[in-house]
Amino acid sequence: MKTLYFILLLLFGNVAFSQTQKHNPNDQLRSLNWDIIGSVKFELTEKNELFPLFTESIKRFDNREFDLKGYLIPIKSGQKQQKFLLATLPINQCYFCGQNGVPVMIMIEMESPAAYSEKPIHVKGILKLEQKDASYAPPITIKNAKLIN
Repeated sequence: MKTLYFILLLLFGNVAFSQTQKHNPNDQLRSLNWDIIGSVKFELTEKNELFPLFTESIKRFDNREFDLKGYLIPIKSGQKQQKFLLATLPINQCYFCGQNGVPVMIMIEMESPAAYSEKPIHVKGILKLEQKDASYAPPITIKNAKLIN
């Protein structure tokens, strides 16, 4: 009986291990626009609020058209996504397991829903910067976004 449990444990462990994908640093997207987004630093207040410190390089794009290529990270279930996060790493790279750290992410609000894809997507819309607690909502958003092919 112990042998049967041991075999089942090995079998389930092997199946679980095979489901996780290895981290691939080549998946990380880099661009001048991501560098601009990444220039934002954050300040932790005495009240444990996390506020963005916007640099001049990003402030000049506030309320202007901005395009970005990234990986769609859904915040709700479904094949079609109207509001989601866009990141420099795909969702299968396990942001919180300590392997790759937390990538730069911003909120995207589409004019019309976009189909979920594991491949990078390219969006264009109006960049909005908001001085709010980043612990609860992303302070950088691209609104009225459209997919670019």
